[in-house]
Amino acid sequence: MARSKEFEENAVLDKAMRLFWEQGYEKTSMTDLVERMGIHRRSLYDTFGDKHMLFLKAMDRFGEKINAELASGIKRSKTATEALQFIFGFMIDGQADSPSGCLMVNSAVELAVRDAEVDAKLTKAFTIAEQQLKEIILWGQQDGEFTTDYDAGELAEYLHNVWVGLRAMARMSVAKEKLHGIAHTSMKLLER
Repeated sequence: MARSKEFEENAVLDKAMRLFWEQGYEKTSMTDLVERMGIHRRSLYDTFGDKHMLFLKAMDRFGEKINAELASGIKRSKTATEALQFIFGFMIDGQADSPSGCLMVNSAVELAVRDAEVDAKLTKAFTIAEQQLKEIILWGQQDGEFTTDYDAGELAEYLHNVWVGLRAMARMSVAKEKLHGIAHTSMKLLER
């Protein structure tokens, strides 16, 4: 008779995601994962596969959660400027109980150059982020908030680069005031 799982997959995946986010892929051992996730090693392997497969699933989970948060904040925004301010604030301040920085940006720095699967996931995630920014910029251009001197796609690529930089700097001991200043300057470049 098959034994039923004694855990909820997303709940334990969230624990693994957070551990990878805090420590990075290389520093996180299977023992660390078993302890943090609170499941047996065999259950971990049976449900998520090896460490690498678990990491890829944690990246997917992170992307789903962040994209949902961003979409919700953008939807609540009354203007394109407000939407971008929300995004920059989220990139800098994150959530109160989350580790600093960004699992995706951290993974790009740590693994992308030598792990094709991680690189592919990051490329997809970054493409989605740029498209999201492009849509906001087009919104702002159509409403007369943002300059039309530049292509929305090019501006989106630029702002995404700022976004990634902010997420990387948020992991360091850089003052949040400095990060908010960088975001403010980036927003000024869009002004009409």
